[in-house]
Amino acid sequence: MTALIALAASLAAAPVMANETTSQEDTASVSKTAPISPPKAEKRDYSYTRHGITIEDPYFWLKDQSYPKVDDEDVLDYVKAENAWFEAAMAPRKDFVESLFEEMKGRIKEDDSSVPQKDGDWIYWTEFEEGKEYRKWYRKPAAGEGEPSLILDENALAEGKDYFRLGAFSVSDNGRFLAYSTDDNGSERYTARIKDLETGELLEDVIPETLSGLTWVAGDSMIAYGKANENWRVDNVRLHRIGSDVADDVEIFREEDEGFRVGAGLSAQEDWLVIATGDNETSEVRLVRADDPTGEQILIKAREKGVEYDVDVRDGTLYIHTNDDHINFRLATASIDAPGEWETLIAGSDEFYLQGFELFKDFYVTEGRLDGLDQVQLRSYDDSADITPIAFPEASYVAGLSNNPEYDVSKLRLTYESMVTPDSVYDYDVTNGSLELLKQQEIPSGYDASLYTTERLTITARDGTQVPVSVLMRKDRPAGAGPLHLYAYGAYGYAVPPGFSTTRLSLVDRGMAYAIAHIRGGDDLGRRWYLQGKLNERWNTFNDFVDVAKGLIDKGYTEKGKITASGGSAGGELMGVIVNTDPDLWGAVVSHVPFVDVLNTMQDESLPLTPGEWPEWGNPITSKQSFGYILSYSPYDQVIAQDYPPMLVTAGLNDPRVTYWEPAKWVAKLRDTKTDDNVLLLKTNMGAGHGGKSGRFASLYETAEEFAFILWQLGLVEE
Repeated sequence: MTALIALAASLAAAPVMANETTSQEDTASVSKTAPISPPKAEKRDYSYTRHGITIEDPYFWLKDQSYPKVDDEDVLDYVKAENAWFEAAMAPRKDFVESLFEEMKGRIKEDDSSVPQKDGDWIYWTEFEEGKEYRKWYRKPAAGEGEPSLILDENALAEGKDYFRLGAFSVSDNGRFLAYSTDDNGSERYTARIKDLETGELLEDVIPETLSGLTWVAGDSMIAYGKANENWRVDNVRLHRIGSDVADDVEIFREEDEGFRVGAGLSAQEDWLVIATGDNETSEVRLVRADDPTGEQILIKAREKGVEYDVDVRDGTLYIHTNDDHINFRLATASIDAPGEWETLIAGSDEFYLQGFELFKDFYVTEGRLDGLDQVQLRSYDDSADITPIAFPEASYVAGLSNNPEYDVSKLRLTYESMVTPDSVYDYDVTNGSLELLKQQEIPSGYDASLYTTERLTITARDGTQVPVSVLMRKDRPAGAGPLHLYAYGAYGYAVPPGFSTTRLSLVDRGMAYAIAHIRGGDDLGRRWYLQGKLNERWNTFNDFVDVAKGLIDKGYTEKGKITASGGSAGGELMGVIVNTDPDLWGAVVSHVPFVDVLNTMQDESLPLTPGEWPEWGNPITSKQSFGYILSYSPYDQVIAQDYPPMLVTAGLNDPRVTYWEPAKWVAKLRDTKTDDNVLLLKTNMGAGHGGKSGRFASLYETAEEFAFILWQLGLVEE
């Protein structure tokens, strides 16, 4: 069973979290002679006028005009010079980085495996081998004593490549074929292939330029997928018949709105292909028979601006999760014969935020959040008021459905963790309500949860809003204001989970507290919490973060200058704003692939994400008000002559979400404008994208660099 399609959220710019497991070698372009001073980018006259406002942009030239190809020698020379300066600045701390890396690596079980899960006639699982960067995928027959077989080896696919990422992974219903896609440079330009699992051979079918799932239909004779257009947006669903020429693939749906993205997947009983299209605030769904995907499509309900919905089907009844009459969503039903006539099954609630649902043969499950805490609830088809909530043991935690591929089940696979409890996999017995722990993340170097404490507190923002904060620290942390690291994201309705992190321990075990600010812009406290941090309320996000920092100081957790901060992507934008507004608060700031050239990016319709992002940020092309509001916070545009804290900035040359020139331009302007001598470093991954280096150890090394930078700036480096 394929999970329901939540298209708008999945196609938004993805949050970049603090890496758990980014490389030792990204310095091939660094000059042989270490520089003795940071590079200074040339300023070139460039300006534009819109809505009567003229914007000077002297570093516009850092955007290679042949992008996505980056071959301008001036641009590359500057990026390489920044990398060389990063290496020179970090060289005296190389031993400390290596020490941190080995410490973090010691917490990873190298020969690890996932919990096997049955799907049809087979049981599937993955394994890591000691010293290997990537997974191996295995299966064995569900019946009898058949031997395990290796069906895909990511390590072999990644051999000789600086970057590798597995995208879609889909086994045909009959178990014979595996369709998968890979990206080998971080640009998110995937190529799909098909493997015959009986012979082990690759078919001649190769589907380039995919950016979607791969869904088996028509009795396993076809794959439904989405092909990226020239602006690298998926605006279609196509069918590829196995063994045919890709040029003969048939398009069964095309979206005309350039801001919408398209995706497809199977319904719970796998009898319908669900085609969804949408942006960050509006959606529209169609159904077509999975056994006749070129047949007549059923439109569930025509799009209405601001109305989001997703759909699943059970025995001719539609289940619709929608925000049409309540901000926190309701669950409705309809007959497939009258798909637009929706009747409420579960009403929207101010208290319970209904995030989604999943259908099974004898029951269905709703997932959501109550008072900011994850909820998993079993419900009866016969009585919507018959609710069985699954209870979890801690006051603050992260929990939800995991991999449940079958429709007819008596046990549900769940995941659970907290800031002190490692990632845990459970089976929940639907009949008797018991939880069986199948696996808990192993930490080979040792971990004693009793040494740590976690707290959830609220801090009053400047407008009176109570902002939740999750804090982790050792119980033996010295009393009084000590060093503290503050993390947040704050966009797209993504709630940063108060989950477990092995890397985080390298800060906490050195006396730091680690805090997550659940600021507006995420949906931690419901959909309204998200809406209060987008568009013309975006300043709430930035103010919340600063106010949380000040509140933690007032409560005695830390003090000015001892608090460090980090965020990535839209969270990197957050970092850009808070160093402009409150530079003296921070002992150090790390900004990963930061979305800091907001005004320019939101006017560049050629970029893959821009049209679909206007509902999130506003359209400065058509709206003078949006232009002015974005300008008021856009970090690159708001750099001023003042002292800034020590900063580490990262980028990916192939990043299609936050293009490399955003952090490059920002750092160049900061170098020219700031009035302090604090360290400012820019590291650009020359062969990676939005998520940094691939591979569990390569990515881990970049986390070690980040933490070494933070501890260095706080004076906590171990010599």
